Amino acid sequence: MAYTAEAITLEGISAGSEEATWGTKALPPPLERAETQVSSGPRLYDVGACSDIGSERDNNEDSIGLSYEGDSVLAVVADGVGGCEGGELASKMAVETLVACYREQPTEIAADKRLYRAAQQANIEIYDRAIVVPELCNMSTTLTAIAIEANMLHAAHVGDSRLYLVREGKISQLSKDHTLAAEQVENKRLSPEKARHHPDHGTLTRSVGRELIVAIDRIALPVQTGDALVLCTDGLHNILDESEIVELVREGTAESAAKRLIDRANEKGTNDNLTAAVCRVVGELPAQAVAQSWPKRLRHWLWSRA
Repeated sequence: MAYTAEAITLEGISAGSEEATWGTKALPPPLERAETQVSSGPRLYDVGACSDIGSERDNNEDSIGLSYEGDSVLAVVADGVGGCEGGELASKMAVETLVACYREQPTEIAADKRLYRAAQQANIEIYDRAIVVPELCNMSTTLTAIAIEANMLHAAHVGDSRLYLVREGKISQLSKDHTLAAEQVENKRLSPEKARHHPDHGTLTRSVGRELIVAIDRIALPVQTGDALVLCTDGLHNILDESEIVELVREGTAESAAKRLIDRANEKGTNDNLTAAVCRVVGELPAQAVAQSWPKRLRHWLWSRA
């Protein structure tokens, strides 16, 4: 479900507060049509997001969030697990908690640490709520979040939503799928082509809220002008191949690109919710800062992929 940047707050309750009342409030009504978010945008970035219920679901268990602070940007997508109410609540909690916790931390703390701590806090909030409310005992969510600051992309990732980098007409999947099928591909027991349609392609091995402490993949990579970052849930990347994603984000605004991704997936047919967030680097980054730190940051990214 889409939430505007202004709406992504904890309504006066700080992350981790014992007074939080997650699960006791009525959930928002199901989406009838796609909802979008678009930024007026910091000068360096153009960001837009879109979420759609799809053609065969009664409610949207996806959530998205965007936040801006000067020349930095934060974007997050989450795909809930655990049935109608539990999945929708888990993804909403993940987005709201992560954005609020990231904002609350001092900017003197490095962006990657703030993002990691915020993701862990989201995990704790969901885990605690699932313990307290028996009806929500199986709820959890995927979580893929990015923070771009000082010419650097930082990401925190759990589950099978994805983060792609589109650079100079080529696409790279920066995140790893935490699924049984992906594990078989990594162990050379299954080809990537067969994994796409394997019965276990959507069976998660890791999710936010399932356990008290979750293993979070951390990604770091320098960005450059012209880059496009695409975050999406499996309802979209299971339908569109990578060449289609490149084609659809090649031109136009980030908002229009996110809409095109959703529209194309719906045209091809999907039985799942669909969510996409697109972040373009449109301004000129300080070339000197990039040049001085690029080798170190690239080594950091390669280490995070090991």
